[in-house]
Amino acid sequence: MADVPADTQLQAAAATPGRGVLLGAVVVVVLLVLVFWDFFAQQVRFAITRPSDWGHTLVIPFIAGWFVWLRRPELARAGLQTTWIGFVPILLGLGWYMLSVFGPQVLNHHNLRGAGLGLAMLGIVLLFTGWRALRWLLFPLAYLVLFGQTISERFMQIITEELQDFTAVGAELVLSVTGTTVTREGNTIYVLLDGGEMHPLNIAQACSGMRTLMAFMALGVAMAYTGLSRWWQRTLLVVLGIPVAIIVNILRVITLGYLSMYDPGLAAGDFHSLVGMVWLVPAFLLFLLVLWIVRNLVVEPDVAKAAAPAGGGAAS
Repeated sequence: MADVPADTQLQAAAATPGRGVLLGAVVVVVLLVLVFWDFFAQQVRFAITRPSDWGHTLVIPFIAGWFVWLRRPELARAGLQTTWIGFVPILLGLGWYMLSVFGPQVLNHHNLRGAGLGLAMLGIVLLFTGWRALRWLLFPLAYLVLFGQTISERFMQIITEELQDFTAVGAELVLSVTGTTVTREGNTIYVLLDGGEMHPLNIAQACSGMRTLMAFMALGVAMAYTGLSRWWQRTLLVVLGIPVAIIVNILRVITLGYLSMYDPGLAAGDFHSLVGMVWLVPAFLLFLLVLWIVRNLVVEPDVAKAAAPAGGGAAS
């Protein structure tokens, strides 16, 4: 057997956790899952009962795991090591979670509990992987905590209130241009039916899918992280997720407006949710187009060299 250099053996030993460390990691993770079980159960319930708004949260853990998989070479070079300081954020996260569960009513909030869970998860990662590996695991962890939970109605109202106004104005404009008789009062659009009756479309309800803005942002961050190399391109793609969400919701309201002209019942209930789900497909394609445009705003030097004709340079 060929001799292996001593420094290579040390790196391999440092990167390979012992059985005791692996067993300890499994025990800690199981205990924390039991402690945070109510949060996980409530989050899954939100995703199942309101799939058009929060169904994407069930996919976020797999995307975060994919981010970790992409960083395999960096994690192998960084190595894994036990860092006992990780117990500090674990205990702080547990304490904050317990305070949000058993403390004052003002702290009894799903997102505050999620903050405690995120802090505890940060401690687990730091405890069993170390500072060097945390550099590559911090983004997947932040992505999981931020996009993997339902945002409360109070917080979402701050974000979506103005967006709903844009949606109402845009839908009224397009419906009017296409020959449909409509009037708007605030966020409510009234569509003239064949019988002369004005049917209301409340944007606050018909565009409750505006909360899928979080899904667009999550998609934009994932695409930016994996498909773009420059920070300004990544930022631009994520920011462009907002107008994409607005455009899709305008098209969604327009669709509901036309459907209500034939049957007002089609603009409500399960069919309304189906229309929102159907529009997610062209929304994804539109986002791919935006990604292609942002990526091609810059021509990489190696690509430019490959595209140049051989021997076509000017003589010195």
